[in-house]
Amino acid sequence: MLYGTLFLIPVPLADESALKSYTPFLIDTINSIKEYIVENEKTARRFLKEAGLKMPQSELIIHDYGKHKRDNADKNDFFKGLLAGNDVGLMSEAGCPGIADPGADIVAEAHRKGIKVVPLVGPSSILLALMASGFNGQSFTFHGYIPIDKADRVKKIKDLEALAERNKQTQLFIETPFRNDSLLDDILKTCKAQTKLCIACEITAKTEFIKTMNIAEWKKQVPDLRKRPAIFLLFHA
Repeated sequence: MLYGTLFLIPVPLADESALKSYTPFLIDTINSIKEYIVENEKTARRFLKEAGLKMPQSELIIHDYGKHKRDNADKNDFFKGLLAGNDVGLMSEAGCPGIADPGADIVAEAHRKGIKVVPLVGPSSILLALMASGFNGQSFTFHGYIPIDKADRVKKIKDLEALAERNKQTQLFIETPFRNDSLLDDILKTCKAQTKLCIACEITAKTEFIKTMNIAEWKKQVPDLRKRPAIFLLFHA
């Protein structure tokens, strides 16, 4: 028996950025499947509507693997449709499923079960930030969230700066938006004057802000990043 295909469907990164995020193939795909595994059902349903879903949403089967449900969910239920030969879409809350996203566990299980996985083209804040930074795009590492404890955070920043300088490698990391300003303050106090920093904030939104300068230049014009999703990139040429 042939299994269905798991389609990895990117979701817009910001409100009013839907048209920047779709491809014709993506629109065709969402109109050919009726079952989804999603991180946030509300976000997923809104995206499907914006993307041009033609079938009534009442006909959809949606499995929620959000943070409040994934630990108690029976993941085998997610795969019943796929194992029965039905195509299923996997959607993150924003951006690309499986990239800094718990959907990676779903993809890994699909491979273990011998299910075909097809990634669709769409926005990734990590790659878009790297593209716009002017830093090394052939050698880079994404480190996820920086430690919350101040001493640990300062040590991590020093370690990342050393890696960037020693390996000529771009170092990418993020923080919860309400801690962005304190992280930026530590970066500016910790890093060398000529180390390069790119801040990519609210990517694809109307309020998008992306800028690369060295630390000495950033100290002269510190942006307000409170409550704004941002990615930080360090590099030392």
